[in-house]
Amino acid sequence: MRILIVEDEILVAMELEETLNDLGHTVVGIAPDRRTFEAFAAEEIDVALVDLNLRDGETGVDIGRALADRRAAVIFVTANPGLLRDGVAGTIGVLPKPATRKAVADVVEYAGRRSPLLSPPGELRLFA
Repeated sequence: MRILIVEDEILVAMELEETLNDLGHTVVGIAPDRRTFEAFAAEEIDVALVDLNLRDGETGVDIGRALADRRAAVIFVTANPGLLRDGVAGTIGVLPKPATRKAVADVVEYAGRRSPLLSPPGELRLFA
């Protein structure tokens, strides 16, 4: 799968990138803010892992919506999952930070398959 990481903490982003590469996925890039995200507008993205608070503020929700509009499977990855109480239309759910490598692997696999027949990973809180 082709995956975009939207994360401003470089060490967290690099760890996610390493995990995803080890799983055989292609990381199309790391976007720490909205401006950098826009540089990936023409890229084909299957799954996006999106933090809420980025370098330019709380722009993660808007970026998540934009990615969902482009047909990407969006999972928010944040230390503040409570901020997404009612969820975000078009997105899948939220994975709380810190997340283990296994949790990231399971969530990406689930998001990439987009099948209602699959059970969601335990760490993932689905949106209604």
